[in-house]
Amino acid sequence: MAYVTDPVGQIFLRLLFMLVVPLVFSALILGVVEIGDPRALGRIGGRTLVFILTVTTLAVTIGLIAVNVLQPGTGIPPEVTSTLMDASAERAGQIAAGGEQVSLVNLIINIVPRNPIASAANGDLIGIMFFSLMFGIAATVLQTAGTRSFVGAVQGVYDICLKLIGWVIALAPYAVTALLFTITAQLGLDVLVQLARYVGTVVLALAIHMFIVFPLLLRFFGGMSPLFFFRGAQPAILTAFSTSSSAASLPTTLKVAEENLGVPRRVARFVCTLGATANMNGTALFEGITVLFLAQFFGVELSLLQQGVILVLCMLGAIGAAGVPGGSLPVIAMILAMFGIPPEGIGLILGVDRFLDMCRTTVNVSGDLVGSVVVARYEAPQETLQTQA
Repeated sequence: MAYVTDPVGQIFLRLLFMLVVPLVFSALILGVVEIGDPRALGRIGGRTLVFILTVTTLAVTIGLIAVNVLQPGTGIPPEVTSTLMDASAERAGQIAAGGEQVSLVNLIINIVPRNPIASAANGDLIGIMFFSLMFGIAATVLQTAGTRSFVGAVQGVYDICLKLIGWVIALAPYAVTALLFTITAQLGLDVLVQLARYVGTVVLALAIHMFIVFPLLLRFFGGMSPLFFFRGAQPAILTAFSTSSSAASLPTTLKVAEENLGVPRRVARFVCTLGATANMNGTALFEGITVLFLAQFFGVELSLLQQGVILVLCMLGAIGAAGVPGGSLPVIAMILAMFGIPPEGIGLILGVDRFLDMCRTTVNVSGDLVGSVVVARYEAPQETLQTQA
């Protein structure tokens, strides 16, 4: 544990932390620029943005309710849990206690960073996100050669981050082994029971979003039969489940939207392409449950205000998450550190993340298709959609 498994796990966590700032910065700027491009925005962009924000809020809310009701992280005796806290215990308690005393006004003020570089160095994810969003809005308004070059450079940074994440995730089997070995040696087999409860909570929340929220949106706002939708969307759903990547599923998603669901090409390309980056409602739901599960597991009390902050962070963090397998892990690691939750706990999640990644990617891609159907109904009513009662 001292010379092999713990160092390997710590290096893996440091690699994830290393990628957070450039990944979130580049992804949010590109997301805003894509949404706000005057040549493409119009009504389609506005309606797509409203859909993304609404559905992602619903997803995170479902996740937070599920984890608070089912309490998957509770049950381990405090004296056992404390063995993992060690030096982090005092810091976690101070951060948690200090967060409860923060007023709503101070919370809003602190969203705006004094120094974005200092925010990046201190792991202030909210400050980084705010600065990135402002940068993206300004880059959208300024249609100059310089800003276009800058956006191209940011695209390069984003592509490099995706490649680096791919390399880091390739190390995951070894890192998972090391982290789980350390945690299991300290906690015993009780940790596996908690892990099973966590997986059940995530799958249940994703199922509620997939088979209750989406059908309601399709029926009342998309004018399409949910059964017809799921039959037509089957190729994209299977591709998403097997690849665990919204980006890799994009060609199939576009084909299904245009040919099987009858969405006009201009709407399908805009909504599905943007959704592959920004409409990560399954990822947002997963991130919220994961953070609160680990907070319960380590005994870190979070106030309602702090849980609300987590909800917002998960929404924005889902936009900043890479559309590749394991792309949300760096954001989760940073959120854990922000709230004084030992990031070593991510080793619990990594052991089952592949299966959960398959599930949440399926929800992400299905959400893109639902969004294209809903937007097309209001954007192109004259172009007949292939709907069935």
